[in-house]
Amino acid sequence: MSNSLSVVVNTRTVRKSFKQNMRAGSGILMSRKMKAAMYYGIGDVRYEEVDIPEIGPGELLIKVETALTCGTDVKTYKRGHPLLIKTTPALFGHEYAGTIEEVGKDVTDFKVGMRVVATNSAPCGDCFFCKKDMPNLCPDLKDNLVNGAFAEYIKVPEAVVRWNTYQIPDSLSFKDAALTEPLACVVHGIEESNIKPGDTVVVIGAGPIGQMLIMLAKKNGASTVIASDLAELRRDIALKAGADIVIDPSKENPVERVKQETSGRGADVVIEAVGIRQTWEQAVDMTRDAGTTVLFGGAASGTKFELDTGRFHYGQLTIKGVFHLKPKHVERALKLIIAGDVNTDLLISHEMPVEKIGEALEMMGAGKTMKISITL
Repeated sequence: MSNSLSVVVNTRTVRKSFKQNMRAGSGILMSRKMKAAMYYGIGDVRYEEVDIPEIGPGELLIKVETALTCGTDVKTYKRGHPLLIKTTPALFGHEYAGTIEEVGKDVTDFKVGMRVVATNSAPCGDCFFCKKDMPNLCPDLKDNLVNGAFAEYIKVPEAVVRWNTYQIPDSLSFKDAALTEPLACVVHGIEESNIKPGDTVVVIGAGPIGQMLIMLAKKNGASTVIASDLAELRRDIALKAGADIVIDPSKENPVERVKQETSGRGADVVIEAVGIRQTWEQAVDMTRDAGTTVLFGGAASGTKFELDTGRFHYGQLTIKGVFHLKPKHVERALKLIIAGDVNTDLLISHEMPVEKIGEALEMMGAGKTMKISITL
């Protein structure tokens, strides 16, 4: 491990000498207005002037230096998202890194001017699920959701400041740091996959999440990684990310191809990272007996898929749903990025101004890009 990992500091470990309970009073904020991309509805995102968020005790105001597009943003843009966007118009975007502009009362571990990255949610730390080491299922997550990365400034709630905000070193770019939240979700998915050295792993869906799954599957000892995706760009990048075999499901049956590559058994681990019924079913079908299927991609609410109960029972399959992240995954993800264990250059393929956020989401949804760095 690189010695640079020692610079990772969270709210529970940073030195108390950083105490800062007063707002910055920056002249930049005198007008209390900022430019932001606002979500009005499906396919309708507008760039306009809005009020800079007011922070309260325990909160931070961060000047966004870099924001990234996300597959969840694409889904929200195309079909809405009842959890992320409850009312409209709403601030939009949730992957970002930046510089602290204001510090709320009672925040003792961060100060104005710090370079930081934060996630888009946080648990309470005290409920049934938190005590069972499942804070990703904490009911408070929905109340602590952060949106507004596609804007000049973003407010970070007290729970996120406490659990999921980290100082980043000067050596780490804001663009790379902004990958922390999605990578943390991938760290969780890989942890639940229980990949063993020598395993054959299939990743269905080679978007940015799929590429990170490929990288970490290899890092965790997979001898063969097979990636399946409709987009040629993503298949090409998958090979650079570490995939040994790529499949174009428009030209061949991915289940049959996986069986062919595994002497008819199927893969040891299959991770679905698309979120549609057809690929959920494919994932189970291409998993070997006593293998593990990880359903990572979130399907639309109400979606149902078919499962052969005989295969499930007599094949002794393990099928897991994996959702979101835990605070420990955030710290691990940031360490991986700082150590250079993730090829960030493969994950961010374009840069566009925030005024073109709609175009950026259309491009990403069509498989023409990986993540897009949004400049403000």
